[in-house]
Amino acid sequence: MDRIEKLCAERGMRMTEQRRVIARVISASHDHPDVEELHRRSAAVDAGISIATVYRTVRLFEEAGILERHDFRDGRSRYEETPNQHHDHLIDTKSGQVIEFVDPEIERLQQEIARRLGYRLVDHRLELYGVPLDDKAKKR
Repeated sequence: MDRIEKLCAERGMRMTEQRRVIARVISASHDHPDVEELHRRSAAVDAGISIATVYRTVRLFEEAGILERHDFRDGRSRYEETPNQHHDHLIDTKSGQVIEFVDPEIERLQQEIARRLGYRLVDHRLELYGVPLDDKAKKR
């Protein structure tokens, strides 16, 4: 049983075989797929899975806090398992590649800005959008 299936079981969700396939596909993803891509991958395992089933399952998982939805300004909602540890995203606007990163200095600065403005930071989301400087920069 993968991580998503375990979380579903812990939350008492009914798991059909199609939901299990979708859960496994999401767990195996190392990118941030949209529903259409999840459908393509899931249908490769079980041709009977419809795109409507993927949409319903993704919405159910999102409402249960199992998946996190992102809108990276490309017109598609993309998904990832709700992370155990916080991370931010850098989106390559040419290729659509999403790079996850953690930077302690950025985290510290966000806390400092919130405090300076009279707030205690409880959550945040940082998305940076860019284009590669050159081929060398993409290899880093």
